Amino acid sequence: MGGFWTDKRVIVTGGAGFLGSFVTRALRGRGCSAPFVPRSFEYDLRKEGDIVRLLKHVRPDLIIHLAAVVGGIGANRENPGRFFYDNLMMGAQLMEQARLLGVAKLVAIGTVCSYPKFAPVPFREDDLWNGYPEETNAPYGLAKKMLLVQSQAYRQQYAFNSIFLLPVNLYGPGDNVDPHTSHVIPALIKKCVDAVASGSPEISVWGTGSATREFVYVEDAAEAIVLASERYDGAEPVNVGAGQEISIKDLVGLIAKLSGFKGRIVWDATKPDGQPRRMLDTSRATTSFGFVAKTSFEEGLRRTIEWYQQRMATPATSR
Repeated sequence: MGGFWTDKRVIVTGGAGFLGSFVTRALRGRGCSAPFVPRSFEYDLRKEGDIVRLLKHVRPDLIIHLAAVVGGIGANRENPGRFFYDNLMMGAQLMEQARLLGVAKLVAIGTVCSYPKFAPVPFREDDLWNGYPEETNAPYGLAKKMLLVQSQAYRQQYAFNSIFLLPVNLYGPGDNVDPHTSHVIPALIKKCVDAVASGSPEISVWGTGSATREFVYVEDAAEAIVLASERYDGAEPVNVGAGQEISIKDLVGLIAKLSGFKGRIVWDATKPDGQPRRMLDTSRATTSFGFVAKTSFEEGLRRTIEWYQQRMATPATSR
């Protein structure tokens, strides 16, 4: 796709965030010299006027919509209304204004949380509507899922070119480690590394450990998004993942081993496990735009643990 990004004006909402920083880096590496990253203090994407002002300022050819209000199980349980409203408003209004202002393409990023709670494993895109999402993250998952409805409706009525990607859980350097809002891998890495540093004899982990998850390294996810932006113009949603499943129990054991934690693991069964199983069928991404995840899970975890260890060793004032 030599030259695809040359002279293209690109907006990456959420481009200053975890995934967004890797996407903007990948874009620059492919020749997109200056992807525009709107900041929330200047452009509140929940407000139509701010979106209009942003689009008129940049006049983008392409928008990659990554911005989201998101968190782990705890954050979803505490903020169902906020997670629904903010994500719905940002996406729906952005797509409408992009259509009205003649943006050539919009890449909407959904979430694996949109899948039915008991979808057959591996999750196939055709099963997306065959049930209600897992309750703790349903408001967030459904708000993002509406972008698919809007995308397909706008393609049908207005010939608007919008695509919809469904990434599985991400992890990698730079992830959110705030215990109140982090997802499972950064939360576990923080627990293990902090326990090693403090000499704590045990860590406590939510749930029973029986649930399974799939994870894709953030750099691989960014590559998938850029490839889809270049090569995919279809109406159907596309899964983005690594195609491998691991139980939370095995995940904790692996992170403990890689981080050097040798203490006791206490399972808090009063806390929810979340969706029982989660793994994607990623064949459509391979056939549609040539994406295959490259980073092995253990290598990705090692890089993420090393990042957090270095972060903890760096004074807060110089981070």
